[in-house]
Amino acid sequence: MKQDTVLIIGANGQIGTALLPQLQHLYGYDRVIATDIRPSLQSTAIFETLDATDAAAIATIVKKYRITQIYHLAAVLSAKGETDPLWAWNLNMQTLLNVLEVARTYQIQKVFVPSSIAAFGEHAPKYETPQSTLLDPATVYGISKVAAENWSVYYHKRYGLDVRSLRYPGVISYQSMPGGGTTDYAVAIYHAAVQGLDFECFLAEDTLLPMIYMDDALRATLELMEAPAHQISVRTSYNLAGMSFTPAQVTASIQTYFPDFKTTYQPDFRQAIADSWPKSIDDSVARHDWGWKPAFDLPKMTHEMITHLTEIYHQVA
Repeated sequence: MKQDTVLIIGANGQIGTALLPQLQHLYGYDRVIATDIRPSLQSTAIFETLDATDAAAIATIVKKYRITQIYHLAAVLSAKGETDPLWAWNLNMQTLLNVLEVARTYQIQKVFVPSSIAAFGEHAPKYETPQSTLLDPATVYGISKVAAENWSVYYHKRYGLDVRSLRYPGVISYQSMPGGGTTDYAVAIYHAAVQGLDFECFLAEDTLLPMIYMDDALRATLELMEAPAHQISVRTSYNLAGMSFTPAQVTASIQTYFPDFKTTYQPDFRQAIADSWPKSIDDSVARHDWGWKPAFDLPKMTHEMITHLTEIYHQVA
């Protein structure tokens, strides 16, 4: 086992829920501390309730457990953030700055701060969006992610803090329910199908967006964090790609298992958000620097999602 002690902030979220057991396997149960503002969703973890807007509270946990790595996963996502932009901005930025300051003060070895394809806007190339391009996001979530990328570079250059980041596409998983993101339809649609329900999609059927299956997202995260520092050439955030598909394509993929499954389309305010984002991502820099390569395409992901969700709903029944 590795000797680091890892703090997860936002452990109850979509990524945190799935990342926790991976980190426990890598570092050991006693060396992974899960935190969230809400009570723990998992009994198999050392858990502390934490309001990450309170820097002193973060520092207390860092000192108590002698933390050496922080995964800062707490954030208000794109669609939810648009319902109250100032609240979303204040929460996203205050928690980030608290984490960076505590990490600097207590000489944390590595910090992971996720970014998103929401950092891109209407003037970035839509297809094979490059690593370096204009960032003019259309949402407060995207604005906060661009700011986070720049703060990460600042803390690295000014203080030598080893901050690492990935621009996640839409992350699809069975481990937790959707959390307020624009790409969440691609999670909810599988839940509906497995329950024998039809699905009403809030995006148009031909809306092409970059996505990634959770297993690939977790592996990318851990591969990035385990890579030697000299291999990390990007200190803003690495482009990350898995696959791109439309609601119509994921519906067709599900219909290979449930032929009677149907999707209807009622685009809402999230359509404008999706239209501002890339349709596919160029992640060649990540592939070059630390050997990234996705393992899941749409058919393989659909098989995994349906298999696992069927097991979950049968257990509930």
